Amino acid sequence: MTPEPQRLQYLEAMGLTAWVSRYRLPNALPTPECEWASPEREAATPPPPGERLHALLDEAAQTQVATPREAPVEPEPPQRPPAGPGKARALLGDMVPAAEAEAASEVAATRPVQRAGEALRFTLQVACLDGRWLILLPQEAAPGATEVRLLRHLLQAAGVVPEQMPAFEAFRWPQVEGLPVEAPLEEAREGLQAFLAGRRRRGWVPERLLVFGDDPVLDELLALVDAHCPLLALPAWQGPALESLAGSAAAKRALWPRMADWRHAWEAGHVPG
Repeated sequence: MTPEPQRLQYLEAMGLTAWVSRYRLPNALPTPECEWASPEREAATPPPPGERLHALLDEAAQTQVATPREAPVEPEPPQRPPAGPGKARALLGDMVPAAEAEAASEVAATRPVQRAGEALRFTLQVACLDGRWLILLPQEAAPGATEVRLLRHLLQAAGVVPEQMPAFEAFRWPQVEGLPVEAPLEEAREGLQAFLAGRRRRGWVPERLLVFGDDPVLDELLALVDAHCPLLALPAWQGPALESLAGSAAAKRALWPRMADWRHAWEAGHVPG
């Protein structure tokens, strides 16, 4: 069962306002006790959902502070210092080559530091071509005029001509700061799914996913495998960031063969009006 703060956060991502019943229906269970708004407050303009959710979180935080916690048990000091990388390889009979160990350390260094109990943090710029092709840009700011123009030219060159270029909107996670986190990756995935589910009211029914850019958190979130996104159950394509393409003719030439099947996919999914 999803806790109430997390449920409200998913509703916030979907763009929905949560409502609480004020009156008890016949044969219904009683509503938990709470402070009802005074008539003066009822007449005033209700605060936005985000402020109400923050107030709920503040109350939960005060309750946690008031609850005494047991002192943590200090770990026993190690009997001997751990062996360094060179000694470990010597004990294993040099089973792991030094080059592979260095490559693994470089990959680990590129991954974001994730602490226990902390939410994954990322920002996406999201758009949907005619409600059909989902476009994700892993970046903080919305794409500039140069990037949007380049995207339009790339689509036209590949035979993908939407009725109009969509506007990008930002999706940030977490939606609300300070929430307790038990499963950061699963909760972030559910948040993205909730965001896209809310956009269905605007006619978004994605058939394909296009990702321009590379980001460690997004890669872990989407987990693309063999040109497929299991999270969204969509065929997927990932290429260089638009900013990188805009400044490199070689990157544009290398991108062209990878876009060869776009025209067929776009026309195959098109339903004449």
